[in-house]
Amino acid sequence: MSNWNVNANSFVPNPNARPFVPGQPYTPPTPEQPIVEPAEDWEEQADPSPVTAQQETVSSPVEEPTPAAPVAESAPPKKEPTPEEDVIAPLAKKFQRTVYVDDGSHKEHINIVFVGHVDAGKSTIGGQLMFLTGMVDKRTLEKYEREAKEKGRESWYLSWCMDTNDEEREKGKTVEVGRAYFETEKRHFTILDAPGHKSFVPNMIAGATQADLAVLVISARRGEFETGFDRGGQTREHSMLVKTAGVKHLVILVNKMDDPTVKWEEERFKEIEGKLTPYLRKLGFNPKTDITYIPCSGLTGSFIKDRPSATEGSWYTGPCFIEFIDELLPSFKRDFNGPVRCIVCEKYSEMGTVIIGKMESGCVQKGDTLVVMPNKQPVQVLQIWADDVETDRVVAGDNIKFKLKGIEESELQAGFIICSPDSLAKTGRIFDAEVLVLEHKSIIASGYSCVLHIQSAVEEVTVKGVIATIDKKTGEKKRAKFVKQDEKCIMRLESAESFVLEPFKEFPYLGRFTLRDEGKTIAIGKVLKVIDRSIASFAHFSFPCSSSLASYFFTVVSVVV
Repeated sequence: MSNWNVNANSFVPNPNARPFVPGQPYTPPTPEQPIVEPAEDWEEQADPSPVTAQQETVSSPVEEPTPAAPVAESAPPKKEPTPEEDVIAPLAKKFQRTVYVDDGSHKEHINIVFVGHVDAGKSTIGGQLMFLTGMVDKRTLEKYEREAKEKGRESWYLSWCMDTNDEEREKGKTVEVGRAYFETEKRHFTILDAPGHKSFVPNMIAGATQADLAVLVISARRGEFETGFDRGGQTREHSMLVKTAGVKHLVILVNKMDDPTVKWEEERFKEIEGKLTPYLRKLGFNPKTDITYIPCSGLTGSFIKDRPSATEGSWYTGPCFIEFIDELLPSFKRDFNGPVRCIVCEKYSEMGTVIIGKMESGCVQKGDTLVVMPNKQPVQVLQIWADDVETDRVVAGDNIKFKLKGIEESELQAGFIICSPDSLAKTGRIFDAEVLVLEHKSIIASGYSCVLHIQSAVEEVTVKGVIATIDKKTGEKKRAKFVKQDEKCIMRLESAESFVLEPFKEFPYLGRFTLRDEGKTIAIGKVLKVIDRSIASFAHFSFPCSSSLASYFFTVVSVVV
């Protein structure tokens, strides 16, 4: 007791002390040594310096004052923000959804997809629209005409406005979905020129999923309409696919009415209308409200913007095409203040990661923080373009390009969805769906595999089992082990990897899908319920099944249908 120093300084822990190492003597730093400030980041700390001989000398712990006491008693220095923190500062807004405010400058945006059989004249009509609305000047068009004439493709020069790569111009076939835009006084239009060849139907589906309005181009030339409309022709398949994609309004442009085999005959126009309307009605289009027939000539521009001379098509008294889409087409409902849902259609790298897509819901402005699904990757929007024009804000209905920070191009795929952080899209591998089998020679049962197209995503799926068939007239459900052509059923499907899909009732544009096999569309459907993995794990079923499992499945059916 008498050896204790009652005047000694009180003990204060030294935060800068070296870690204790058993078996190694330790001496606090001498007062002459400068005090090392703590590093701002643990990754920035230097390696511990080697222990010198002087530091290994043992001194009296009673007589040695504690040098760290003044440092511990003083307030810690205020941390200055680093440049990196300044860049990531907008991340604090990640749970604030951008609110749409109508400032009067936003025109209604309508996306038009041109579909139809190969060589019907889709790209030519698109080029004519670009010229008539002033988006392509006369000098450029004359240049295309000279180049096409040199290659012996005189009648193709208008299509070169939409078919921009050499392969498409050389073969005269659209391969990828062409993009262009034009404006009228009231509306802003984006043209999506879908390929017509059956080998490129997946590309056509990707274009149809971005569209609000479909324009079905029909060739009136003798023999060409019949070839496209007969079983196996693309007129039937394209009509069905745009309906599956959720397009409600269909404009039928009966093209090539100036052909020598037609010569603007009203009888030919009526013949095409009479054959096509019953099929479109069967698909679900209402002929009185959803379908509009317009005769035209894509090469001369007749009835595209202006009427031709009185000797050509004087029997047609309806509107021209541009007049119809600008003034007579009903407005589309957009959810501007809903959760952000942006479908990724294409991606590339150009001084950063850039995606091309369509805003289906919500509002996005520069600097917003969003989440890419299904990999749940947070990203920041650095730049925004709407139809190649840089802007600060885009809303539902716009065709967009985003430059994203926080994700690499290799981490993105077509079909990914960009979402609001506070409302993420559903993902899953197993789901129940209502499926209508259109064309399939054999039966479809458990174990059958095919390719699923949902918005821009393409996934291989396997039928886990058919739950029930549905009577088309009464809606009555019956147990079934398989399903045949022209039957409607509820089945469970499974994919190898999780992808984005939503129940049809919640987000229709993320709940419609198409099933294809061997290059043909075999079925269409809509998602009823995304099944949780914990439930799906024991759902390896085959009918007849136990009463408890059967009651579970039919409870699901009764709830979601």
